[in-house]
Amino acid sequence: MTTTQAIKFPGAQGHDLAARLDLPDGVPLAYALFAHCFTCSKDSLAATHVSHALVACGIAVLRFDFTGLGGSDGEFANANFSSNVGDLVAAADWLRNTHQAPQLLVGHSLGGAAVIAAAPQLSEVLAVATIGAPFEPGHVTRLIDASAAQTIATEGEATVTLAGRPFQIRQQFLDDVASRKLGPVLPHLGKALLVFHAPLDDTVSIENAAQIFMAAKHPKSYVSLDDADHLLSRRADAQYTGHVLAAWAQRYLKLPAAPDAQALPHGQVRAAETDRGKFALDIAAGRHRLTADEPASVPGGQDTGPAPYDFLLAALGACTAMTVRMYADLKKIPLEHVSVDLQHEKIHAQASAEGETRESKIDQITRVITLQGDLNDATRAKLMEIADKCPVHRTLHSEVRVVTTQAKP
Repeated sequence: MTTTQAIKFPGAQGHDLAARLDLPDGVPLAYALFAHCFTCSKDSLAATHVSHALVACGIAVLRFDFTGLGGSDGEFANANFSSNVGDLVAAADWLRNTHQAPQLLVGHSLGGAAVIAAAPQLSEVLAVATIGAPFEPGHVTRLIDASAAQTIATEGEATVTLAGRPFQIRQQFLDDVASRKLGPVLPHLGKALLVFHAPLDDTVSIENAAQIFMAAKHPKSYVSLDDADHLLSRRADAQYTGHVLAAWAQRYLKLPAAPDAQALPHGQVRAAETDRGKFALDIAAGRHRLTADEPASVPGGQDTGPAPYDFLLAALGACTAMTVRMYADLKKIPLEHVSVDLQHEKIHAQASAEGETRESKIDQITRVITLQGDLNDATRAKLMEIADKCPVHRTLHSEVRVVTTQAKP
């Protein structure tokens, strides 16, 4: 299931850019950025289906409208290829500051050229994918007819019809795309590269894919989109591209290890370090897989999963709710819903030891239980009493012995 958040963030020119952040259920395994084509938007068929395919694999995707396009502020006439690259970097900065830096860049058509140009500026990016991308940004000028080009040359700007829509194009745009070259960038990309292209693409010819592929160093891959059109306007073509990209990305992104072929025995838990961050851990509990981390406020923490004390609170909260539910069902109590909110903190306390008083800190867990239903005071009091008898609660109040040994080499 995909959850979509509508957001805005400042672009390279300071204008607010409209974006969608597509999120998977649970904690995302990684983040990706999608750059749309020259005449498209973040809501194009290609952007939507590619994003949803990645989300299905646990990868969150930020897709946004470049300056002056879609729902973003600013004037398109003042934007150019360089500002698009700047918008991509700004989008990556927003992700880094609010969630996690992107590891994957995906670009469609001119957006594909933009992600290649932006990738060297984003050290966290591990993989780049292009869909129907031109080898040189200047290729887009072929979409401008001779009459409009002459008007731009003499008057500095002209209204150009592209994909059935009018766009104001200025000389600065043409100068900018002409000056940006991908040939020198590709050999030093330093990222895994996947090139999607349709052999019958009549907007950006297949020769562009060959030039991109030959200029890049390994690891690189090419996938033919057969008879798809440039915009991937057929749903099946957009979905195919998304599914292939999702499978490819899992090979090159630093995602959590795949579940073991055989699940751990019930009641056994394993916490193992990963290479995704200083504190990031993969947690295996039986056949279930979780992620743990420290919050970003802790040096080295990336907040990719709950912290250790969060898991402790989760265990107590879950056990409390389950115990109350079991008792209510057994006694046929009309309890409609139970929820438990918990917080852990260290508090000062006066501790007495052999007649001497000393200042110390103790752990305190505050637990607030919400009981919904047609319940009288006596019934509520009984359910609260039962809550204190949940097994995890009893464990926390009893003497616990932790036996630690070292695994044999």
